[in-house]
Amino acid sequence: MIRRVSVGKIWRLFTTQAQPCEVRMWWSWPLVSVLVLCSLLSVGTVRTAPCQTCRKLTERFIQGLERTANKNFGGGNTAWEEEKLAKYTRSETRLLEIVEAACDKSDFECNRLLEQIEDQVETWWFHRQQESPDLFEWLCIEELRLCCPSGHYGPECAECPSGPAGVCGGLGRCEGEGTRLGDGECVCDPGYSGALCQDCADGYYREKSSNHTQPPCSACHYSCKKCKGPQDNRCQDCKPGWILHSNKCVDVDECGTELARCPSNTYCFNTDGSYECRGCDQACVGCMGSGPARCKKCSRGFRITGAKCLDIDECAERAIACPGLNEACVNEEGSFRCECAEGFIRRESICVENLPPTGPEKGLFDDMTDDEVLVLQQMFFGVVICALATLAAKGDMVFTAIFIGGVAAMAGYWLSEKGDRVLDGILKGR
Repeated sequence: MIRRVSVGKIWRLFTTQAQPCEVRMWWSWPLVSVLVLCSLLSVGTVRTAPCQTCRKLTERFIQGLERTANKNFGGGNTAWEEEKLAKYTRSETRLLEIVEAACDKSDFECNRLLEQIEDQVETWWFHRQQESPDLFEWLCIEELRLCCPSGHYGPECAECPSGPAGVCGGLGRCEGEGTRLGDGECVCDPGYSGALCQDCADGYYREKSSNHTQPPCSACHYSCKKCKGPQDNRCQDCKPGWILHSNKCVDVDECGTELARCPSNTYCFNTDGSYECRGCDQACVGCMGSGPARCKKCSRGFRITGAKCLDIDECAERAIACPGLNEACVNEEGSFRCECAEGFIRRESICVENLPPTGPEKGLFDDMTDDEVLVLQQMFFGVVICALATLAAKGDMVFTAIFIGGVAAMAGYWLSEKGDRVLDGILKGR
Protein backbone atom coordinates (compact mmCIF):
# COMPACT_ATOMS: atom_id res chain seq x y z
CA MET A 1 0.00 0.00 0.00
CA ILE A 2 1.27 3.48 -0.93
CA ARG A 3 1.20 5.97 1.93
CA ARG A 4 2.21 9.61 2.29
CA VAL A 5 5.61 9.82 3.99
CA SER A 6 6.39 13.04 5.80
CA VAL A 7 9.72 14.84 5.78
CA GLY A 8 9.89 14.26 9.52
CA LYS A 9 9.69 10.49 9.04
CA ILE A 10 12.43 10.56 6.40
CA TRP A 11 14.57 12.59 8.78
CA ARG A 12 14.11 10.09 11.60
CA LEU A 13 15.68 7.42 9.41
CA PHE A 14 18.99 9.28 9.81
CA THR A 15 18.73 10.09 13.52
CA THR A 16 19.03 8.30 16.83
CA GLN A 17 15.98 7.28 18.78
CA ALA A 18 16.95 9.28 21.87
CA GLN A 19 17.59 12.63 20.08
CA PRO A 20 15.39 13.07 16.96
CA CYS A 21 17.38 16.04 15.72
CA GLU A 22 20.88 14.79 16.71
CA VAL A 23 22.56 13.57 13.54
CA ARG A 24 25.16 10.83 13.60
CA MET A 25 28.55 12.43 13.05
CA TRP A 26 29.32 10.55 9.83
CA TRP A 27 26.13 11.95 8.32
CA SER A 28 26.57 15.50 9.65
CA TRP A 29 28.23 17.34 6.77
CA PRO A 30 26.10 15.90 3.93
CA LEU A 31 22.94 16.60 5.91
CA VAL A 32 23.41 20.18 7.09
CA SER A 33 20.37 21.29 5.09
CA VAL A 34 18.30 18.50 6.67
CA LEU A 35 19.39 19.71 10.12
CA VAL A 36 17.99 23.17 9.32
CA LEU A 37 14.74 21.60 8.17
CA CYS A 38 14.56 19.59 11.37
CA SER A 39 14.82 22.75 13.45
CA LEU A 40 11.95 24.29 11.50
CA LEU A 41 9.80 21.27 12.26
CA SER A 42 10.30 21.48 16.00
CA VAL A 43 7.43 21.51 18.49
CA GLY A 44 8.03 25.20 19.19
CA THR A 45 7.33 26.06 15.55
CA VAL A 46 4.09 24.10 15.68
CA ARG A 47 2.94 25.96 18.77
CA THR A 48 3.41 29.36 17.17
CA ALA A 49 1.31 28.46 14.09
CA PRO A 50 -1.86 30.57 13.80
CA CYS A 51 -5.13 29.26 15.14
CA GLN A 52 -6.79 30.28 11.90
CA THR A 53 -4.58 27.92 9.88
CA CYS A 54 -5.37 25.01 12.20
CA ARG A 55 -9.09 25.77 12.07
CA LYS A 56 -9.04 25.88 8.29
CA LEU A 57 -7.07 22.63 8.11
CA THR A 58 -9.53 20.74 10.33
CA GLU A 59 -12.50 22.13 8.40
CA ARG A 60 -11.00 20.85 5.14
CA PHE A 61 -10.34 17.51 6.83
CA ILE A 62 -14.01 17.22 7.88
CA GLN A 63 -15.05 18.07 4.32
CA GLY A 64 -12.84 15.22 3.17
CA LEU A 65 -14.61 12.89 5.61
CA GLU A 66 -17.95 13.85 4.14
CA ARG A 67 -16.68 13.52 0.58
CA THR A 68 -15.38 9.95 1.14
CA ALA A 69 -18.24 8.78 3.39
CA ASN A 70 -19.79 6.41 0.81
CA LYS A 71 -16.60 5.13 -0.83
CA ASN A 72 -14.80 1.78 -0.48
CA PHE A 73 -11.61 0.19 -1.77
CA GLY A 74 -13.11 -0.15 -5.24
CA GLY A 75 -11.23 -3.36 -6.11
CA GLY A 76 -12.52 -6.55 -7.63
CA ASN A 77 -13.23 -8.36 -4.36
CA THR A 78 -14.27 -5.64 -1.89
CA ALA A 79 -15.36 -8.12 0.81
CA TRP A 80 -11.96 -9.80 0.78
CA GLU A 81 -10.15 -6.44 0.86
CA GLU A 82 -12.23 -5.22 3.81
CA GLU A 83 -11.58 -8.43 5.69
CA LYS A 84 -7.82 -8.50 5.05
CA LEU A 85 -7.01 -4.79 4.98
CA ALA A 86 -9.58 -3.49 7.52
CA LYS A 87 -12.65 -1.54 6.58
CA TYR A 88 -12.27 1.48 4.30
CA THR A 89 -13.99 3.73 6.85
CA ARG A 90 -11.01 3.55 9.22
CA SER A 91 -8.37 2.62 6.67
CA GLU A 92 -5.09 4.34 5.98
CA THR A 93 -6.14 4.54 2.32
CA ARG A 94 -9.05 6.83 3.19
CA LEU A 95 -6.86 8.88 5.52
CA LEU A 96 -4.34 9.39 2.73
CA GLU A 97 -7.07 10.58 0.33
CA ILE A 98 -8.35 13.11 2.88
CA VAL A 99 -4.90 14.39 3.86
CA GLU A 100 -3.81 14.88 0.25
CA ALA A 101 -6.76 17.23 -0.35
CA ALA A 102 -6.65 19.03 3.01
CA CYS A 103 -4.49 21.96 1.79
CA ASP A 104 -4.32 23.85 -1.48
CA LYS A 105 -0.93 23.54 -3.16
CA SER A 106 -0.45 27.32 -2.94
CA ASP A 107 -1.30 27.50 0.78
CA PHE A 108 2.18 27.39 2.32
CA GLU A 109 1.07 27.82 5.95
CA CYS A 110 -1.46 25.00 5.74
CA ASN A 111 0.99 22.59 4.09
CA ARG A 112 3.72 23.44 6.57
CA LEU A 113 1.41 22.82 9.55
CA LEU A 114 0.13 19.57 8.05
CA GLU A 115 3.71 18.36 7.53
CA GLN A 116 4.45 18.99 11.21
CA ILE A 117 1.36 17.34 12.71
CA GLU A 118 0.97 14.17 10.65
CA ASP A 119 1.70 12.02 13.68
CA GLN A 120 -1.09 13.71 15.67
CA VAL A 121 -3.52 13.34 12.77
CA GLU A 122 -2.72 9.61 12.51
CA THR A 123 -3.12 9.21 16.27
CA TRP A 124 -6.58 10.78 16.13
CA TRP A 125 -7.57 8.76 13.07
CA PHE A 126 -6.59 5.34 14.42
CA HIS A 127 -6.94 5.75 18.20
CA ARG A 128 -8.88 8.83 19.35
CA GLN A 129 -11.60 9.34 16.78
CA GLN A 130 -14.26 7.51 18.74
CA GLU A 131 -13.73 9.24 22.08
CA SER A 132 -12.92 12.68 20.59
CA PRO A 133 -15.01 13.09 17.44
CA ASP A 134 -14.37 16.87 17.28
CA LEU A 135 -11.04 17.04 15.46
CA PHE A 136 -10.70 20.83 15.91
CA GLU A 137 -11.14 20.63 19.68
CA TRP A 138 -8.81 17.66 20.10
CA LEU A 139 -6.09 18.85 17.72
CA CYS A 140 -6.09 22.67 17.71
CA ILE A 141 -7.13 23.27 21.33
CA GLU A 142 -5.93 20.29 23.37
CA GLU A 143 -2.94 18.89 21.49
CA LEU A 144 -1.36 21.85 19.68
CA ARG A 145 -2.70 24.56 22.01
CA LEU A 146 -3.12 26.98 19.15
CA CYS A 147 -6.75 27.85 19.78
CA CYS A 148 -9.19 28.34 22.66
CA PRO A 149 -12.83 27.36 22.98
CA SER A 150 -15.44 29.98 22.13
CA GLY A 151 -15.68 32.66 24.83
CA HIS A 152 -12.04 32.24 25.91
CA TYR A 153 -8.76 33.92 25.01
CA GLY A 154 -5.03 34.08 25.74
CA PRO A 155 -2.29 31.55 26.53
CA GLU A 156 -4.34 29.91 29.28
CA CYS A 157 -7.71 30.26 27.55
CA ALA A 158 -9.12 32.59 30.19
CA GLU A 159 -12.83 33.36 30.08
CA CYS A 160 -13.92 36.47 28.22
CA PRO A 161 -15.91 39.18 30.07
CA SER A 162 -19.52 38.06 29.93
CA GLY A 163 -22.94 39.14 31.12
CA PRO A 164 -26.48 37.79 31.00
CA ALA A 165 -26.59 38.43 27.23
CA GLY A 166 -23.31 36.64 26.60
CA VAL A 167 -19.73 37.67 25.83
CA CYS A 168 -19.39 41.47 26.08
CA GLY A 169 -23.12 41.72 26.68
CA GLY A 170 -23.79 40.44 23.18
CA LEU A 171 -22.87 43.89 21.87
CA GLY A 172 -19.20 43.38 21.06
CA ARG A 173 -16.41 40.86 20.82
CA CYS A 174 -13.68 39.72 23.17
CA GLU A 175 -10.21 40.69 21.94
CA GLY A 176 -8.41 37.43 21.06
CA GLU A 177 -11.46 35.22 21.55
CA GLY A 178 -10.90 31.70 20.28
CA THR A 179 -7.11 32.12 20.06
CA ARG A 180 -4.11 32.06 22.40
CA LEU A 181 -3.67 35.80 21.82
CA GLY A 182 -5.34 39.05 22.89
CA ASP A 183 -6.03 40.77 26.21
CA GLY A 184 -9.70 39.81 26.53
CA GLU A 185 -11.05 43.37 26.58
CA CYS A 186 -14.39 44.00 24.94
CA VAL A 187 -14.33 45.67 21.55
CA CYS A 188 -17.85 47.13 21.45
CA ASP A 189 -20.11 47.49 18.45
CA PRO A 190 -20.63 51.06 17.11
CA GLY A 191 -22.70 53.11 19.56
CA TYR A 192 -21.74 51.15 22.68
CA SER A 193 -19.05 51.42 25.34
CA GLY A 194 -18.12 50.14 28.79
CA ALA A 195 -16.50 47.01 30.16
CA LEU A 196 -19.41 44.88 28.96
CA CYS A 197 -20.61 47.29 26.25
CA GLN A 198 -23.61 48.14 28.42
CA ASP A 199 -23.35 51.94 28.00
CA CYS A 200 -24.06 54.21 25.05
CA ALA A 201 -20.97 55.71 23.45
CA ASP A 202 -20.52 59.43 22.83
CA GLY A 203 -22.97 60.64 20.21
CA TYR A 204 -25.59 58.03 21.13
CA TYR A 205 -28.53 57.93 23.54
CA ARG A 206 -30.93 55.33 24.94
CA GLU A 207 -34.64 56.01 25.27
CA LYS A 208 -36.38 55.08 28.49
CA SER A 209 -38.35 51.88 28.24
CA SER A 210 -41.70 51.23 29.93
CA ASN A 211 -41.40 47.43 29.94
CA HIS A 212 -38.13 47.35 31.93
CA THR A 213 -36.12 46.17 28.91
CA GLN A 214 -32.98 47.90 27.75
CA PRO A 215 -33.54 49.49 24.33
CA PRO A 216 -30.67 49.85 21.89
CA CYS A 217 -28.50 52.95 21.62
CA SER A 218 -29.49 55.40 18.86
CA ALA A 219 -27.51 58.21 17.24
CA CYS A 220 -27.76 61.81 18.48
CA HIS A 221 -27.77 64.87 16.23
CA TYR A 222 -24.36 65.06 14.56
CA SER A 223 -23.35 68.08 16.67
CA CYS A 224 -24.13 66.45 20.04
CA LYS A 225 -21.66 64.53 22.16
CA LYS A 226 -24.40 63.59 24.65
CA CYS A 227 -28.14 63.97 24.19
CA LYS A 228 -31.62 62.91 25.24
CA GLY A 229 -32.99 62.45 21.74
CA PRO A 230 -32.20 62.70 18.05
CA GLN A 231 -33.28 66.36 17.60
CA ASP A 232 -30.74 69.18 17.53
CA ASN A 233 -32.40 70.78 20.62
CA ARG A 234 -31.95 67.70 22.82
CA CYS A 235 -28.20 68.08 23.27
CA GLN A 236 -26.58 67.89 26.71
CA ASP A 237 -22.98 68.29 25.58
CA CYS A 238 -21.35 69.20 22.29
CA LYS A 239 -18.62 67.74 20.14
CA PRO A 240 -15.38 69.72 19.65
CA GLY A 241 -15.99 72.74 17.43
CA TRP A 242 -19.48 73.32 18.81
CA ILE A 243 -20.79 75.24 21.83
CA LEU A 244 -23.99 74.53 23.77
CA HIS A 245 -26.65 77.24 23.69
CA SER A 246 -30.28 76.59 24.75
CA ASN A 247 -29.86 72.83 24.38
CA LYS A 248 -28.52 73.31 20.87
CA CYS A 249 -24.95 72.94 19.68
CA VAL A 250 -23.92 76.03 17.73
CA ASP A 251 -20.93 75.92 15.39
CA VAL A 252 -17.86 77.82 16.55
CA ASP A 253 -16.48 80.06 13.78
CA GLU A 254 -12.78 79.45 14.24
CA CYS A 255 -12.00 81.84 11.38
CA GLY A 256 -13.48 84.76 13.35
CA THR A 257 -11.40 83.96 16.41
CA GLU A 258 -7.77 83.19 17.09
CA LEU A 259 -8.46 79.45 17.13
CA ALA A 260 -7.60 78.98 13.46
CA ARG A 261 -3.98 78.46 12.48
CA CYS A 262 -3.39 78.65 8.72
CA PRO A 263 0.01 78.87 6.97
CA SER A 264 1.05 81.75 4.75
CA ASN A 265 -0.71 82.35 1.43
CA THR A 266 -3.79 80.44 2.63
CA TYR A 267 -7.06 81.59 4.18
CA CYS A 268 -9.39 80.13 6.80
CA PHE A 269 -12.68 78.58 5.64
CA ASN A 270 -15.17 77.70 8.36
CA THR A 271 -16.93 74.31 8.32
CA ASP A 272 -19.40 72.62 10.69
CA GLY A 273 -17.47 71.96 13.86
CA SER A 274 -14.10 72.79 12.31
CA TYR A 275 -12.32 74.82 9.60
CA GLU A 276 -10.11 74.37 6.56
CA CYS A 277 -7.07 76.22 5.23
CA ARG A 278 -7.46 76.86 1.52
CA GLY A 279 -4.96 78.28 -0.95
CA CYS A 280 -5.10 81.90 -2.12
CA ASP A 281 -5.69 82.88 -5.73
CA GLN A 282 -2.54 82.99 -7.89
CA ALA A 283 -2.97 86.76 -8.16
CA CYS A 284 -2.50 87.16 -4.40
CA VAL A 285 0.35 87.31 -1.96
CA GLY A 286 -1.65 86.62 1.18
CA CYS A 287 -5.44 86.81 1.18
CA MET A 288 -8.56 87.00 3.31
CA GLY A 289 -10.70 84.74 1.15
CA SER A 290 -11.05 83.15 -2.27
CA GLY A 291 -10.64 84.99 -5.55
CA PRO A 292 -8.55 87.97 -6.74
CA ALA A 293 -10.78 90.45 -4.88
CA ARG A 294 -9.66 89.20 -1.43
CA CYS A 295 -5.93 89.72 -1.87
CA LYS A 296 -3.78 91.44 0.72
CA LYS A 297 -1.16 92.16 -1.94
CA CYS A 298 -0.91 91.45 -5.66
CA SER A 299 1.52 88.89 -7.02
CA ARG A 300 4.20 89.83 -9.54
CA GLY A 301 2.59 90.25 -12.96
CA PHE A 302 -0.70 91.44 -11.45
CA ARG A 303 -1.94 94.94 -10.62
CA ILE A 304 -4.73 96.18 -8.37
CA THR A 305 -7.54 97.35 -10.63
CA GLY A 306 -10.59 98.50 -8.74
CA ALA A 307 -10.92 95.94 -5.97
CA LYS A 308 -9.18 93.05 -7.77
CA CYS A 309 -5.67 91.99 -8.64
CA LEU A 310 -5.79 91.59 -12.42
CA ASP A 311 -3.22 90.34 -14.90
CA ILE A 312 -0.88 92.88 -16.53
CA ASP A 313 -0.78 92.57 -20.34
CA GLU A 314 2.94 93.05 -20.84
CA CYS A 315 2.58 92.65 -24.62
CA ALA A 316 0.30 95.70 -24.82
CA GLU A 317 2.06 97.87 -22.26
CA ARG A 318 5.65 97.39 -23.29
CA ALA A 319 6.88 99.00 -26.47
CA ILE A 320 9.32 96.20 -27.14
CA ALA A 321 8.34 93.26 -24.94
CA CYS A 322 10.30 90.83 -27.14
CA PRO A 323 13.44 92.52 -28.50
CA GLY A 324 14.59 89.61 -30.61
CA LEU A 325 14.34 89.81 -34.41
CA ASN A 326 11.21 88.14 -35.85
CA GLU A 327 9.77 87.46 -32.31
CA ALA A 328 6.13 87.83 -31.19
CA CYS A 329 4.88 88.48 -27.62
CA VAL A 330 2.25 86.12 -26.09
CA ASN A 331 0.55 87.25 -22.85
CA GLU A 332 -0.01 84.80 -19.96
CA GLU A 333 -1.57 85.02 -16.50
CA GLY A 334 0.96 86.99 -14.47
CA SER A 335 3.64 86.85 -17.15
CA PHE A 336 4.33 86.65 -20.90
CA ARG A 337 6.51 84.69 -23.31
CA CYS A 338 8.29 85.38 -26.58
CA GLU A 339 7.71 83.10 -29.54
CA CYS A 340 8.97 83.18 -33.12
CA ALA A 341 6.63 84.90 -35.53
CA GLU A 342 4.65 82.87 -38.04
CA GLY A 343 6.92 81.38 -40.68
CA PHE A 344 9.99 81.42 -38.42
CA ILE A 345 11.59 78.85 -36.13
CA ARG A 346 14.07 79.21 -33.28
CA ARG A 347 17.61 78.07 -33.95
CA GLU A 348 20.41 78.79 -31.51
CA SER A 349 18.27 81.36 -29.60
CA ILE A 350 17.35 83.37 -32.71
CA CYS A 351 14.33 83.16 -35.04
CA VAL A 352 15.16 82.28 -38.64
CA GLU A 353 12.95 81.78 -41.67
CA ASN A 354 11.50 78.30 -41.86
CA LEU A 355 12.57 77.30 -45.39
CA PRO A 356 12.24 73.79 -46.83
CA PRO A 357 15.56 71.94 -47.10
CA THR A 358 17.35 72.28 -50.45
CA GLY A 359 19.35 69.56 -52.20
CA PRO A 360 22.25 69.75 -54.74
CA GLU A 361 21.47 71.38 -58.14
CA LYS A 362 20.59 69.00 -60.96
CA GLY A 363 22.45 68.83 -64.24
CA LEU A 364 21.13 68.77 -67.79
CA PHE A 365 20.73 64.98 -67.95
CA ASP A 366 19.61 64.19 -64.36
CA ASP A 367 15.88 64.02 -65.15
CA MET A 368 16.14 62.29 -68.53
CA THR A 369 13.92 59.29 -69.16
CA ASP A 370 15.00 56.06 -70.82
CA ASP A 371 13.38 57.14 -74.13
CA GLU A 372 15.28 60.41 -74.10
CA VAL A 373 18.55 58.59 -73.52
CA LEU A 374 17.80 56.32 -76.49
CA VAL A 375 17.16 59.32 -78.79
CA LEU A 376 20.36 60.99 -77.62
CA GLN A 377 22.30 57.81 -78.40
CA GLN A 378 20.85 57.70 -81.92
CA MET A 379 21.80 61.33 -82.48
CA PHE A 380 25.34 60.62 -81.34
CA PHE A 381 25.81 57.69 -83.72
CA GLY A 382 24.30 59.70 -86.58
CA VAL A 383 26.72 62.57 -86.00
CA VAL A 384 29.65 60.12 -85.90
CA ILE A 385 28.62 58.50 -89.19
CA CYS A 386 28.16 61.84 -90.92
CA ALA A 387 31.54 63.04 -89.64
CA LEU A 388 33.23 59.93 -91.00
CA ALA A 389 31.48 60.41 -94.34
CA THR A 390 32.68 64.03 -94.52
CA LEU A 391 36.23 62.96 -93.84
CA ALA A 392 36.00 60.31 -96.54
CA ALA A 393 34.81 62.92 -99.04
CA LYS A 394 37.87 65.02 -98.27
CA GLY A 395 35.96 68.13 -97.56
CA ASP A 396 33.46 67.84 -100.39
CA MET A 397 30.71 70.42 -99.83
CA VAL A 398 27.96 67.99 -100.79
CA PHE A 399 28.79 65.58 -98.00
CA THR A 400 29.43 68.48 -95.61
CA ALA A 401 25.91 69.80 -96.32
CA ILE A 402 24.47 66.34 -95.75
CA PHE A 403 26.35 66.12 -92.43
CA ILE A 404 25.08 69.51 -91.24
CA GLY A 405 21.53 68.64 -92.30
CA GLY A 406 21.62 65.32 -90.43
CA VAL A 407 22.83 66.96 -87.26
CA ALA A 408 20.17 69.64 -87.52
CA ALA A 409 17.42 67.07 -88.18
CA MET A 410 18.31 64.92 -85.18
CA ALA A 411 18.72 67.92 -82.87
CA GLY A 412 15.39 69.28 -84.01
CA TYR A 413 13.68 65.97 -83.31
CA TRP A 414 15.11 65.73 -79.79
CA LEU A 415 14.50 69.39 -78.97
CA SER A 416 10.94 69.18 -80.33
CA GLU A 417 10.12 66.55 -77.68
CA LYS A 418 11.93 68.14 -74.74
CA GLY A 419 12.77 71.52 -76.10
CA ASP A 420 11.27 73.69 -73.45
CA ARG A 421 12.87 71.87 -70.51
CA VAL A 422 16.26 71.48 -72.17
CA LEU A 423 16.31 75.07 -73.34
CA ASP A 424 15.47 76.28 -69.85
CA GLY A 425 18.27 74.14 -68.42
CA ILE A 426 20.76 75.48 -71.00
CA LEU A 427 19.81 79.07 -70.24
CA LYS A 428 20.32 78.43 -66.48
CA GLY A 429 23.59 76.64 -67.06
CA ARG A 430 22.37 73.21 -65.93
